[in-house]
Amino acid sequence: MVTRALPEPPGLVAPGATEADVVTAVVTYNSADTIAPFLAALGPALAGVGSCLVVCVDNASSDGTPELIRTLAPWVVLREPGRNLGYAAGINLALEGTHSRRGVYVLNPDAIPSVGSVRLLADAAARDPSLGIAVPRVVDSAGRLKFSLRREPTILRALGEAVLGGHRAARFPALGDQIRDPGHYVDGATADWATGAALFITTEAVRRAGAWDESFFLYSEETDYALRVRDAGLGLRFVAGAEVEHPGGQMEQSPWLWSLVAVNRTRLYRKRHGRVLGAFYWLVVFFNEVVRAAMGRPTHRAAVKALLVGPHPRQG
Repeated sequence: MVTRALPEPPGLVAPGATEADVVTAVVTYNSADTIAPFLAALGPALAGVGSCLVVCVDNASSDGTPELIRTLAPWVVLREPGRNLGYAAGINLALEGTHSRRGVYVLNPDAIPSVGSVRLLADAAARDPSLGIAVPRVVDSAGRLKFSLRREPTILRALGEAVLGGHRAARFPALGDQIRDPGHYVDGATADWATGAALFITTEAVRRAGAWDESFFLYSEETDYALRVRDAGLGLRFVAGAEVEHPGGQMEQSPWLWSLVAVNRTRLYRKRHGRVLGAFYWLVVFFNEVVRAAMGRPTHRAAVKALLVGPHPRQG
């Protein structure tokens, strides 16, 4: 493990400055196992963007993450609220008091960006004023494409997932949220939203969409934000040359995380479509989780309980 300070990113603004061409916002929580390779990759990834500012909010990690950041990257602006605010609130705190001239790059601390990738995202956004969010190609640790693009949640798509399963439903655009056709993942491809591991959000999109919705502690906050950017008249585009390696998969193994996914899916739909349609959407999601819980899957059993009484208040 690297234990000495890493080089500053090219174009890093002077200490105390709050304005830069690109502001990178990172939210950590017990990220000690991933933060060193992330920070080592971040500097080269930011090459060519002009000036940059990196802000990290640590949500009360207990594994020494803040100390590692101070040791490895004293150039990071580290904010420690002293408690776990959740992801959306962490992003809001990271961006508080900052201004980006080109855009904001929201990155998970386990997402490893490729060299020069931020410039590619920023340049793609600069070429098209109708663009609000640019997203990179996401790959796993073996370099295989991950299906990160998504369609807007609908009742029919939730039903398709419940009846067919997520992978089979994705073959039919009307029935599946996930875009799983590899042929779609070409430069310039569009989508309603994308997974939140890496999102380059233009300054205009930030101005129009405003703050992230902090009522989503974790999950669905990126869906909500991307759809609000779209509602404001700006699109989302895939930039094939920019790449991020992201393992992901934690929610499939954690009953608590999976329950948050299920509950926040229904909350997001109700927020956008009202109580009546929200109730129909909840019923479809509940049916899906009940069927899979009956197969003995603990993550889905937790989701059934959470949909009835709310997710367990554990934060981590």
